[in-house]
Amino acid sequence: MDQQTKQALKHDQFVDTTNHGLEWASENRRSVIVTSAIVLAAILVVVGGALLYNSRANQASVAFGAAMQAYQTPLAAPGQAVPPGVKTYASVTERAKAANDLFMGVADKYGMTPDGKVARYFGGLTYMEQGNNASAESTLKKVADGWNGDLAALANLSLAQLYRQTGRDSQAIDLYNQLTAKPTSTVPSGLAQLQLAELYETEGKPDLAKKIYAQLKDKDAKGAAGALAAQKLNPTPAGPGGQ
Repeated sequence: MDQQTKQALKHDQFVDTTNHGLEWASENRRSVIVTSAIVLAAILVVVGGALLYNSRANQASVAFGAAMQAYQTPLAAPGQAVPPGVKTYASVTERAKAANDLFMGVADKYGMTPDGKVARYFGGLTYMEQGNNASAESTLKKVADGWNGDLAALANLSLAQLYRQTGRDSQAIDLYNQLTAKPTSTVPSGLAQLQLAELYETEGKPDLAKKIYAQLKDKDAKGAAGALAAQKLNPTPAGPGGQ
């Protein structure tokens, strides 16, 4: 078969295929139009949603930065000399109140963004610093129930601290054990165990605390948690004069 014949056959096949496609499209014109419209609408929704999300994420980032700036504002006692133009707060409570308003504003407005979720966590912390324990607990529980395991672990660690402050040691112990069983990059098991041992010490249960320290010292011999546990088991003697 010569090259010219091959080209003719290919051309005929192309024409037949094209004609068949045009006939099908003509017969199913309404279906094609509807389907194309649905696909186009879906694409526009996805693209529009992505653009909207990115815009909100950027706005959340700016708002979260402002909240963190307030949270990190230095404290100054009444009458203390402060450089011109430097903002300060008179107390931790006053600063926490100001920062909390900003954090919760970010969390409520941009709750679906990463910065919005972190802002809710800091909202819980600043509620604690204000002494607003009920709001702190409910806010931290929302974060602890979220899908972000690292952030949830931090929230549970803070919840355990809140439980200790409010005389609910048994609940704190449960959380420390949960965090030990399921460590994360933000709350390693060693950190949860150290906190649990410290709780036992404050409860007047040194034997339980020493047992945790000993296990941690052997398990994490080269890590920071193991080193702290070893120091707890063998505290450095005070120097002359108690120094």
